[in-house]
Amino acid sequence: MHTYHLTQWLLFFFIYSFIGWIWESCYVSIKKRRWVNRGFLHGPMLPIYGSGALVILVSTIGVRENIWLIFLLGMIAATVLEYITGAAMERLFHVRYWDYTGKKLNVNGYICAGSSLCWGVFSVLLVRVVHIPVERAVLDIPMFITDGAALVFTVIMSVDLTQSFNEAMDLKQVLVQLEESKEQIKKIQEKLRAVSEEAVEDYRRRSDELMAEYRQRSEKILEDYRQRAEELAEKGRSRKAAYLDWIDMKRAQKRLQLEELAERAESLLKEGPFRLGSLSGEERREELKKLKDSIAGELGKMSSRTDKRYLRIAGQLKRNPTAASQKFARALEELKNTLDRLK
Repeated sequence: MHTYHLTQWLLFFFIYSFIGWIWESCYVSIKKRRWVNRGFLHGPMLPIYGSGALVILVSTIGVRENIWLIFLLGMIAATVLEYITGAAMERLFHVRYWDYTGKKLNVNGYICAGSSLCWGVFSVLLVRVVHIPVERAVLDIPMFITDGAALVFTVIMSVDLTQSFNEAMDLKQVLVQLEESKEQIKKIQEKLRAVSEEAVEDYRRRSDELMAEYRQRSEKILEDYRQRAEELAEKGRSRKAAYLDWIDMKRAQKRLQLEELAERAESLLKEGPFRLGSLSGEERREELKKLKDSIAGELGKMSSRTDKRYLRIAGQLKRNPTAASQKFARALEELKNTLDRLK
């Protein structure tokens, strides 16, 4: 095999990243029955394929004439790369951008026997078929053009990678906030429920009234959303507008839920000095004030999840429809289901 210059290696990386993007996008689009711009990046490149191709080419340099060793060494090298990349991305973003958990003979969901065998077949096709004309074409390019092209593509991918990385971090932050918010609201509800069990009859009646009012207002929010959706549908609204409408509706419902909990806590503060279990009246008041502060904090966090951030997240999820998360499974599925409803 020819000894390549660094910029030639870079061109191979970009070429095979592009070929991998074509393969993945077509494969996923056929499965989803709609076009999917597949990948972590915005542009038409999948770095895992470019990296995999380079790893295969390097690992099979000395066995190019032996098809079985190409299959074996290429399969092992690419599988190791896939495992390390998958594990590193999940540790960093708390999201798996591919997941083989349901496949046979998988290892922690990052790799599986089927995927490894595909890497082996890909290795043979790459070394014995695909790389021959690609190598000839790249070597025929004058070095000054090769250097310039490598520089341009590197800059473009670096910009794309930075933007995509920020989007992935946005997704991670929103997933953390959504999960923490659910747990926090659940704790607040449980504490208020404990208080109400020992409260006077007047508070219990007021609590029932607040709950009934909350349900009515929540149903009104949903009904308003449905009416607006129908009106916008007649005007040919965009999928982006539909997605933001749905997000606004979900935020309004959560805000209403938090406001209802705040009103319940305020009602308890205005009640007489009944005891909360072993807590005195003053200790009870302090506990309720902490609950009110927690509710205010949750309302504040909601304002940080802007439409712009949700749009960036939508782009990540549209390009990675198979994304999964063990740690934030419920929150991620909620976001994915939101997009699925608007197809």
